[in-house]
Amino acid sequence: MNEYTIIIHPAEEGGFWVEVPTLPGCFSQGESIEEAMNNIREAIELHIECLKEEDEPVPVESDLIISRIQVNPVQA
Repeated sequence: MNEYTIIIHPAEEGGFWVEVPTLPGCFSQGESIEEAMNNIREAIELHIECLKEEDEPVPVESDLIISRIQVNPVQA
């Protein structure tokens, strides 16, 4: 079983959208965080299945670090 980092974003129109940095192009959405997480799990499984069908390598995440940094705005 593989584990992937996901990033959950609030959607402008409401709800949430989710991306998987290790699997470019793999994303999903949901009205709640729980729904978005269930949907991205399904999207990841389908994404991996498609990669395998096309004989493409399946990326395995290793030591992905997501953090936050504070910066001062540039003065005009």
